[in-house]
Amino acid sequence: METGRLVQIMRGIYIASEDDADAVLFDHALRIAAYLYPRTYLCGPSAERLTPTPDRHLFLSGRRNARTRLRTLEIVQTRAPDAPETETAQTTDPMSDLRVRRSTLRFRYLESFRRRSEAGAEMPIDMQADIAARLVWNAGGKKTAIMECWRLAEANGWRAEAGRAEAFIATPLREAPPRGKALHVGWHGEKIGVLSHDGSGWRWEQTATEDATPVRTGAPGRLPPFIESLLPEGWLERVLKPKSELELISSGKRYMSNIVISEDADDLRTLPADMLEGRLEAYTKEGAFAGGYAGPAPVFDETLEDRMSALFASDETPRLSRVQIKAPMNLSHAGVLRPAGELAFTHILKPSPGAGFEDLPLVEAACLAAARACGFETVAHAMISMPGNLPDALLVERFDIRRDRNDRRKVAMEDMASVRDAAPSEKYEGSIEQAARALRSVSSDTEADVAVLLGRAVLAWLIADGVCHLKNLAVLRVASDGAENFTSVRLAPIYDAVTTRVLPGLESDHLALSLAGKRNRLSSRDFVRAGVTMGMNAGEARDIVASLCGCLSAHLEDVEPASDRVNQAVEIWKERIETTAD
Repeated sequence: METGRLVQIMRGIYIASEDDADAVLFDHALRIAAYLYPRTYLCGPSAERLTPTPDRHLFLSGRRNARTRLRTLEIVQTRAPDAPETETAQTTDPMSDLRVRRSTLRFRYLESFRRRSEAGAEMPIDMQADIAARLVWNAGGKKTAIMECWRLAEANGWRAEAGRAEAFIATPLREAPPRGKALHVGWHGEKIGVLSHDGSGWRWEQTATEDATPVRTGAPGRLPPFIESLLPEGWLERVLKPKSELELISSGKRYMSNIVISEDADDLRTLPADMLEGRLEAYTKEGAFAGGYAGPAPVFDETLEDRMSALFASDETPRLSRVQIKAPMNLSHAGVLRPAGELAFTHILKPSPGAGFEDLPLVEAACLAAARACGFETVAHAMISMPGNLPDALLVERFDIRRDRNDRRKVAMEDMASVRDAAPSEKYEGSIEQAARALRSVSSDTEADVAVLLGRAVLAWLIADGVCHLKNLAVLRVASDGAENFTSVRLAPIYDAVTTRVLPGLESDHLALSLAGKRNRLSSRDFVRAGVTMGMNAGEARDIVASLCGCLSAHLEDVEPASDRVNQAVEIWKERIETTAD
């Protein structure tokens, strides 16, 4: 490691620095699982295949529930029943021959009917049918196979599973059961899977492909975390007024990160691909947008919010997550800003929500400028004058799309709620230290990204940013054209940062995620303690705090507050620099 020839994935697991880390982890998954969980056995589709699933899950059963993420590989341990039936299997990995324990054929058949088992939910119907046919052949007939399944099920209290297993054997084996609704999912114009809903829960079926994909299976019956992270929330969800999650996801077709979800498979390749046309930097002068505005504007009988809401009546208008009011826009090569209904979705318009929050765009722009001055990579942004004497809005440029038509990369942004398998409603739960642990499991440059994450936490405290939650922290996944794995997974640029304490009703706001067990009254020592927990040395963490305090202080010497609320924010920043730097 000191000479750079090895990279540590986690304690006890190392790979050669020149190797494809994701491929090596996949090829040695069984050996790694035996090292991490020695008293377990392979279950579900992993027991059948003796490999991870196509979406890189390896399923085990043991004494407790546990999960370990190693970059794109996730090892999932489920709690074993009272009387599991196992056998020893011989396999081979690139290192040598390997003997592993796995559930027997009839036991994994019963497992496949466990409705709340993630391993069972991952068992494809054709594999289930093949196992049933082999059981019947081994037993010499359906009746004996059914009796053997019941005997094993009784020992484990799986009567409901045995009933479903019997019905499956007793009736003619067929293809996948009829589905209430099936939605095709595409990424960068290529189909990556099908989402089906049977009226009670979701099922994700990944398309057979060797190319990288951002979607992985989640808990049984639930949307895959990545898909769930894309769904509208807050203002847009209220505009759409969905009666169910199914209705919400069916209301649109285009989502962030070039994801298309539609009942019509042709939409995956015919809907506009999102890639930059006009660059915001070319139409920005002294922080203000200098192009032409042809976006939503109020009229005598409709407000701006009414006009923006009308955009989403079309299912081809791209859908946005996050709570704040916003609209998907297109900036043309000529510098004209228009709604992105039938055009590439390249920029996001964030107008003032009113009701005391008129200066929110100005405050956010000041926070982004401060972050950039402190050395962070941030989203490109500019203030834009709005028609009808409305307060200025904030315009930001997307970084999760291709730069131009010559850019053949596949890009996806995944927020930390999705990475941690947390529901969007749980975005304020957890800590920076837990986010760092999740980041280590996926990042392609863990030490650099963890250091940036600690810096982000320090900055959030210094500028009183109360929205640095799991939905506003993300990783940017990049795959080369045709690559089997993501070639880069790095912490995404800062795209949402607001001094919430200057906004009405939020005067006592605190950090969105805890750090060193606290969300308020933080000191330099708290950040050093958190840094050590995150795997850094104390000196490095101390340097990050000192550097950010110095950079922000230097930035404030040249800042000319754009409004009273921005001025209030700057005073809070100065006070926190003084109390944090030691």
